[in-house]
Amino acid sequence: MTTQTADGSSSAPDDSRFGRFLLVFFAGVAPWSIQTYVSGSVTFLFAWGLFTPSPVSLTTITDFFFRFTRGLPEYILVWPLGVACYLVALAGVTSGLLFDREDVRLTVAGLVCAGLTQLEVARGFSVQPGRTAWPLGTVLLWAVAGYLYWSRKR
Repeated sequence: MTTQTADGSSSAPDDSRFGRFLLVFFAGVAPWSIQTYVSGSVTFLFAWGLFTPSPVSLTTITDFFFRFTRGLPEYILVWPLGVACYLVALAGVTSGLLFDREDVRLTVAGLVCAGLTQLEVARGFSVQPGRTAWPLGTVLLWAVAGYLYWSRKR
């Protein structure tokens, strides 16, 4: 259902706002980086923390930065910056959902910047011997940003 605004133009349907919210939300729930090791083990880096399935290990982002901060390499320090950028995007799309007030440029910029930080995280992990990092989050965050931007242009 499309609604009419005061100037006679039509606004986006409520389903569209909810759909955009879900896209941005799930972009933050999906793994942002996957590290594979020559030993066969895998680690998933999420916006909220690290998860290794075998043996099962879970480290939250707060534990990682407030308990295990000694000697962290610089490339990993952009991870929380990416999370902050993602939270800007999530706040923007949530504002659109709840109040019909979203500046899609801010939402898209948050997603693009979050994706950019994950490229640096993956690059940093990949230069270590015996490890390869796959920047899944970069691809996902940029795809959602592109969809949001181009769907608004129509």
